[in-house]
Amino acid sequence: MKLFNCTNCGHPVYFENVFCLNCNASLGFDVQSLQQISLVAGNNWQYCFNHQFNVCNWLVPVGSASVFCTACQLNRTIPDLTRPEYLEKWNAIEIAKHRLIYQLLHLQLPLVSKEQNEAEGLAFDFIADDKTAKEKKVFTGHDNGVITINIAEADDIEREMARKQMDEVYRTLLGHFRHEVGHYYWDRLIASKSHIYEFRNLFGDESLDYAEALKKYYAEGAPAGWNNHYISAYATMHPWEDWAETWAHYLHIIDTLETAYYFGLSVHPINEATQKLQTGTITDPYYIRDFESIIQLWLPLTFAMNSLNRSMGLKDSYPFMINNAVVDKMKFIHKVVREAASVQPLHIN
Repeated sequence: MKLFNCTNCGHPVYFENVFCLNCNASLGFDVQSLQQISLVAGNNWQYCFNHQFNVCNWLVPVGSASVFCTACQLNRTIPDLTRPEYLEKWNAIEIAKHRLIYQLLHLQLPLVSKEQNEAEGLAFDFIADDKTAKEKKVFTGHDNGVITINIAEADDIEREMARKQMDEVYRTLLGHFRHEVGHYYWDRLIASKSHIYEFRNLFGDESLDYAEALKKYYAEGAPAGWNNHYISAYATMHPWEDWAETWAHYLHIIDTLETAYYFGLSVHPINEATQKLQTGTITDPYYIRDFESIIQLWLPLTFAMNSLNRSMGLKDSYPFMINNAVVDKMKFIHKVVREAASVQPLHIN
């Protein structure tokens, strides 16, 4: 993500800031410029309706047809706000969701709400398990443009327990959003489009019975040698999941490299044996046409990131190995995304 600055005093601020710690100016995010801007008397902005719940700092024009910002217009179901503990979870969910929407806007991907276009729109349901009834567990997932997030995923302990139970090396709210929106964009960019044939060459035949594939995966696990062809064990389950997992990692890479770019980072190991980890100054990945150049920046950066984490006694921030087959899949995703961006995007008004 970009490095933001207060437009009143120039002090660095975070994406989620609602005021500047240096000059105390109120701040809000403008989707047109993709910048944090300070709110001063006489400007034509107001906060999104959800700002009152401390879950959104995005802006809408005064007199706009909707009181909700671009990101919050996509919400179809929010947690029960009479439960104080749910408000805290909703805050964590919205932080991740707003980062996702920032990236989709930056990539200029088609983005429209279900309220505006029921057939092709996107919507979010943030729902808690109903503990008063059997068989009422909420499953995080995607169905025809509706992304459901079980709000238990916003609880660090609950999410870590789920990660261990599922034998995963990585599980975050932002990761969930990026994976599930991958399913949405498969429907929008791949299904019934000319890209479907290349998709099948890389990911496999998506017409395979999904329910049977799911049953087999949970009964037998990933096949031997999966890490030579997939980004994760779960990606082996079905071509749709392979696409969604690879799509999520593509978004991880682009966003993290953008952050590195804005901080002027580069990797220059002083040990001669590790000279192959040289990157030069990292450039903005949103404007790199060739994905091979992106991956050449990513691999040294992740080695440095993981090394820094280990120095702090933390787990690797990126605990994955990207094999050649996954690189080819990401090249395809990069091509599809860039082609979609060349068409006027359907941004929410």
